[in-house]
Amino acid sequence: MSKQFFPNLSQNYMEILEDDEHYDITIEVGEDPNVKIFRSHMIILRYRSPFLRRTLSSNKKNDNGDLTHIKLSNISPEIFQIILKYIYGGIISFNDREPSEILRILIAADQLHLQELVDYLQEYLIKNKVDWMEQHFELIYQTGFQSNSLLNLQNFCTNCMTKSPHKIFNSFDFTSLSEKSLISLIKKDDLQMKEIEIWDHVLRWGLEKNSTLLPDPTTWSDDDFKMMENTLQHCLPLIRFFSLSSEEFIQKIHPYKKLFRQQLYEELLNSYLNPNSKPSDNILLPRNRIINGIIDSKIVNLNIASLISRCIDKIDIKSKYAYTRELYLPFKFKLLLRGSRDGFSPKKFHKLCDNILSTVTFIKVKGTEEIIGGYNPSIWKSSSNIKSKFSEWGKAKDSFIFSFKNKDNFKDPILSHVKNIDHALLYHSECGPVFGNHDLNLHVNEDDDSKDYDRCWCEHECYDKKIRDTEDRFSIEDYEVFQILYRND
Repeated sequence: MSKQFFPNLSQNYMEILEDDEHYDITIEVGEDPNVKIFRSHMIILRYRSPFLRRTLSSNKKNDNGDLTHIKLSNISPEIFQIILKYIYGGIISFNDREPSEILRILIAADQLHLQELVDYLQEYLIKNKVDWMEQHFELIYQTGFQSNSLLNLQNFCTNCMTKSPHKIFNSFDFTSLSEKSLISLIKKDDLQMKEIEIWDHVLRWGLEKNSTLLPDPTTWSDDDFKMMENTLQHCLPLIRFFSLSSEEFIQKIHPYKKLFRQQLYEELLNSYLNPNSKPSDNILLPRNRIINGIIDSKIVNLNIASLISRCIDKIDIKSKYAYTRELYLPFKFKLLLRGSRDGFSPKKFHKLCDNILSTVTFIKVKGTEEIIGGYNPSIWKSSSNIKSKFSEWGKAKDSFIFSFKNKDNFKDPILSHVKNIDHALLYHSECGPVFGNHDLNLHVNEDDDSKDYDRCWCEHECYDKKIRDTEDRFSIEDYEVFQILYRND
């Protein structure tokens, strides 16, 4: 059994620090006019600081008996006094110190390779001074990425840039961000910010770098545009201009037309005017924004939910650039049924989904990544004669069916709109959701609505496009039915 008596040990070493008689090294700290000489002990410094150990190894004591003398010009005397107390006594006290001073202590501790103190100070700042760090983001960013030992600060900056960009952009020192810092921020695919807001802030940053320019671009000369273009030359390729709406384009991009390469500007303009024009392969996709409460799906993501929402609201439904636009999410998708949770029988489908307006069905085809489905603006129901062999047709003017190659490939969806409105839907007790005359069909082979679907296929009859290359039967890995509701937020 052993007992450790650290408090008294620490106190004794602090007394050694205050001793004016037995020191064997002097340390000149600071720059004129704020310079101070500290007396210390090599044996303690060598074993407490790897940096000072290397420094002292290259500053051997002279043979004439003079004291070893070293200089640390980039640490202030006030900060070094705090560091010495840690080195000797393992004591660090903030006593309501300003966060800026704690950051300077951290920088000094990192220089002296005091990793224990470095880790503690990073953790302290992140837990207790988040608001200040966000307000002084550029300072924190520059500090964190100047050393490989400051990983916690680096992670803080990365997370902050991704999850809370508004706080960074709205911080009072945002325009002082270096170009490198700004680029590292706006290049992130998961930056949680609307693209038009990113563009506005980048313009504000550029105006700060060119203080002679007025904010109104109609006052700019050709030379002014060239000057701003040079300032933003590395930022412009990182803005997802094709994500913007037509209104945002005409209001926020057109006035700055001279900043862009002619080819880029013409493609942008064409994307809004010509729905049949084909996007080039190098267009940056919309950012992966995290928006909670829209859809709880095991099959599709927000990008697909956005494209389906556009089709429901008839926005850009003919444009081949629809997938490049920013997420359009006016609806909440309320889950009614999930096959893997509730079962795959027609009986369960009708129990959970009948007589509910505006539903969308997503089906994942087994053995592939293919996703097919359809939108029903009307209701589902069993045929009026439940056990009859006859089906009942349902009318739906705005119904459509669709297919995606997989969850992450939403560039080339097939959207097929109803052409025979009177035969848009088919109702039967032994069927699940059926669009058209088997344009998309889920069915059971036997007269038992409690069995799982075993006859599923897609033909091309009542809708304007074929959504699958084959009419062969397929099996369902999972399927989901959602009610479409307008969001209140």
